[in-house]
Amino acid sequence: MPEPSTAALRSTPTGVIHDIGYQRYEGPRLGRRHVFGALYLHGLRTAFGFGRSAKAKIFPWLVVGIVTLVAVALAAVRSQIGEPVATYAQFADAMSWLVLFFVAVAAPELVSRDLRSGVLPLYFSRPLPRGDYALAKLLALITALWLLLGGPQLVMFLGAAFTTKEGLRGVWNELLDLLPGLLYAGLWAVVFASIGLLVASMTGKRAFAAGGVVAVFLMTTPIVGTLSILPSRTANELAGLASPSTLVQGVGIWSLGDLLVEGDQGGPSIGGFGPVYALAALLLVAGATALLLARYRKVAS
Repeated sequence: MPEPSTAALRSTPTGVIHDIGYQRYEGPRLGRRHVFGALYLHGLRTAFGFGRSAKAKIFPWLVVGIVTLVAVALAAVRSQIGEPVATYAQFADAMSWLVLFFVAVAAPELVSRDLRSGVLPLYFSRPLPRGDYALAKLLALITALWLLLGGPQLVMFLGAAFTTKEGLRGVWNELLDLLPGLLYAGLWAVVFASIGLLVASMTGKRAFAAGGVVAVFLMTTPIVGTLSILPSRTANELAGLASPSTLVQGVGIWSLGDLLVEGDQGGPSIGGFGPVYALAALLLVAGATALLLARYRKVAS
């Protein structure tokens, strides 16, 4: 077969440039506030499995289903007997173990995946301060946990409001009981989210992060039990400070009084140390948040 001539080679096209429509972005630059909002909404969706596979939705919505079913059952029983089986704050206490496992699954999804996939430099290449990333994730997890407890509390309220025999006065009294319960649910959400997200941010492996979150909460429980049986009354009343769960319960007992203590024998005995529990909870949340921000300053550098 004869070889093509030099002139034929020169006349043959060697490549084609296709215009596929790429254009320079000329729209508005939304800035830091909108970036923060987008991260927050994405984190909230991620906590409940939206935008992920069907398998990833199973556990979050199983937990949602359980707490909602319990709330519906409590509302149904109350409609029959005419008395509340549990207050809204007691409901939050009873569901706290489910909140723990929800955090253990949601927190690694929010932060560990980004660490493992190495996408943080892409986030920080935009006008996004390192602290905004961490705070947006934290706020998303807090909101998810508050909705997890507050949504069923609203179900209980609606059940009570529609079955009350005292008319508008009964509805108003029920609302006054609901509002402290929602605030107490927010306390659970803030404490659990700040600790859980900090622990999860330490590793890019989701399984290790989930195990670490559960371990931090469960391994402190025996310490409370040990301090509670000491002969010192002061040690007994301060024992709840050793665990995040009993710390939250102590703040609730001090601030809510009969709404939590009445009929609830599982909480710690805090004596006159209620303000100490409140201060400890504040310092715990502030410390965990500060360490979380420091962690992402280190990752960014």
